[in-house]
Amino acid sequence: MRRIGFVAATIGALMLAGCGNSTPPGYPGYVEADYVRVAAPLSGSLARLSVNRGDEIAANAPLFVLESAQEAAARAEAESRARQAEATLADLEKARRPPEIAAVRAQLAQAEAAIKQSENDLTRTQKLVADKFLPMQQLDQATAKRDSDRARIAELRAQLELANLPARTDAISAARAEAKAANDALAQAQWRLDQKTQTAPVAGIVYDTLYRPGEWVAAGSPVVSLLPPGNVKIRFYVPEPALATLRRGAAVSVRCDGCSAPIAARVAFIAPQAEYTPPVIYSRENRSKLVFLVEARPDVPNAALHPGLPVEVSLEGGSAEHK
Repeated sequence: MRRIGFVAATIGALMLAGCGNSTPPGYPGYVEADYVRVAAPLSGSLARLSVNRGDEIAANAPLFVLESAQEAAARAEAESRARQAEATLADLEKARRPPEIAAVRAQLAQAEAAIKQSENDLTRTQKLVADKFLPMQQLDQATAKRDSDRARIAELRAQLELANLPARTDAISAARAEAKAANDALAQAQWRLDQKTQTAPVAGIVYDTLYRPGEWVAAGSPVVSLLPPGNVKIRFYVPEPALATLRRGAAVSVRCDGCSAPIAARVAFIAPQAEYTPPVIYSRENRSKLVFLVEARPDVPNAALHPGLPVEVSLEGGSAEHK
């Protein structure tokens, strides 16, 4: 409604100016701005608001913090799971602990001593059986004991070799995948925790604060509105006959009440359609009633240009080159 009223007033001013023979000194307009509205992607109550309206802040300055107890707990849990997965992977990638290897070596030494004893017993038993002093059954028992001790040595040597090797390749691959998943979950938990604290993406003025500490903030709802100096623009309306002389990049001069000198600016946008269309058939006589929205941006940020300030814009020498 505000824009419609302003457009209507603009059309009236242009039509009154058209009744005389002199060219109007400029086109009426007003100052507008592109605000940077900072929000958090997660919901929560507003725990701390670090800025006030009108504050001038630098980029990366703290703006606000949402309560984050749940996100902090989730992050701590994810970190514990990641550490456990990393420890499991490290354990599978290395050999057994030295005490375990030493125990296998001791068992192997005992088995080697036992095989010597069983081989000596078998030799003596063979001689006694051949001399008919012992039955054949004794020889069978001595042979079985010797074979059992040999198998025990082979088993312990295999265990010792296995103890010096890491786990199987498939087990290590599974543990590595588990560790990666745990670290990814930790990264997600850290991201959610970080999003509860928001800083200024650009330097500028705090134009407005939309919540107070303790209030619930929905996900994606802006909490602070920033106005960077370079985001100020001038909106004005030109009649249809003057549209042909305008190009993007055309130089304009902006005047306002309280401005010590004209402010240099350049056209940044020209509306492709008329802002106001009277309900009459377009003819050569009434084409001048059509006005088009034009936006210009100051060459240098100027503190005198506040959003909503009425201004008057004059063209500087007609057309300009395309940019």
